[in-house]
Amino acid sequence: MKKLNFLKPDIDNLNIYLYSGASLIFLAILDVFLGSFFKISIFSFLPNFLSFLFPLIIGTIGLHLIRIEFSGVKNLDLINENFNTNNFNAILSLLIIFIIIKVTPETLSWFILDANISGDTKEACTGSGACWTYIKVWMRRFMYGMYPNELQWRVNVAFLILIALAFVGYLPSEKLKKFLTLYYVIIYPIIAFILIYYLISGGAFGLEWVETGAWGGLSLTFIVSFFCLIFCFPVGMFLALGRRSQLPTLKYISIGFIEFWRGVPLITVLFMSSVMFPMFLPEDFFMDKLVRVIIAISLFEAAYVAEVIRGGLQALPKGQYDAAKSLGMGYWKMHIFVILPQALKLVIPGIANTFLALVKDTPLIFVVGLLEITGMLGLAKTNPKWLGFAMEGYVFAAIIFWIICYAMSKYSYNLELKYKTER
Repeated sequence: MKKLNFLKPDIDNLNIYLYSGASLIFLAILDVFLGSFFKISIFSFLPNFLSFLFPLIIGTIGLHLIRIEFSGVKNLDLINENFNTNNFNAILSLLIIFIIIKVTPETLSWFILDANISGDTKEACTGSGACWTYIKVWMRRFMYGMYPNELQWRVNVAFLILIALAFVGYLPSEKLKKFLTLYYVIIYPIIAFILIYYLISGGAFGLEWVETGAWGGLSLTFIVSFFCLIFCFPVGMFLALGRRSQLPTLKYISIGFIEFWRGVPLITVLFMSSVMFPMFLPEDFFMDKLVRVIIAISLFEAAYVAEVIRGGLQALPKGQYDAAKSLGMGYWKMHIFVILPQALKLVIPGIANTFLALVKDTPLIFVVGLLEITGMLGLAKTNPKWLGFAMEGYVFAAIIFWIICYAMSKYSYNLELKYKTER
């Protein structure tokens, strides 16, 4: 064993540094844990100010002792590479751990231990925790808006069919897989529109008509997000190609379109689509408010998608274009089979980020009178029988949106891995 140097730990005395550092880190975390859950402090014999900072001090010393490069211990090297690269990062890591421990007792109490879920009225919420009874009573409205209760089976059936049809891509043989792009880009959206128009709206085949003003809740969030995602992507792709075109007219029209929509707030776009746009239509021509909103959001997001795809196109080396031209490929054939597949693969994270922003922007449609899930929360919290429970509603909506966005994020990450190639 070589001489110990606590200012610069080394691999020669790995076990001593590791056990010493781990003990100090454990002691620091244990003190914060006991203080948060049981109001007990290991270092209560110290002055108040010092006992408050002491866990952070000894935790930082402990992380310093285990900061040994290339130790050969896999987990230790991962900790050092990600959370313990220097003293500053060590302090930040400890602060995050301490904050999580500190807020856990109150969060658990409010969410679960002191929460209420039984009963059907406000009076059932007697504890100091969350009133999940409020969410339970309003669940149908949060899911379906003002859609009639006895007809909500139509919404469920429509979504179940659309989900089933979305998995068609996993069934066909190798010969039919080349038609999947045609299916998902053209056929699937048409089927979705027909299902939603005739099944959810009704008015045909003996189904009762339900106006779009009655649609709402999470189902409306899915409908708006679904069609906007489908429409904004191809529009954005053509705008990206147009902006890089050698034809001046097409190029400047694309630039003008992108810069206009990127320079206008979405809430203004929605307001204009609902209030101003109908004034320019013929008197005998009617376009539903929901259709106008979907078109407005699609055009708005298409401008952002266009810039993301343009970044992918610019990232490709010129040799790819020259190689495609040397094989006698024309403009469209070259882009469809050579350029776009590579460009889109490079910008999957950017496209996913834009789509996530689109989903989180859907609550803004409340300005035109369409009440998706957060709009229904706003309506529910003003109900005289349920005043004072806005917090539970917004926490519920936050959890729903987090689940949706996290699922989309994981899917995009899986796509990255699937199409990853070494460059």
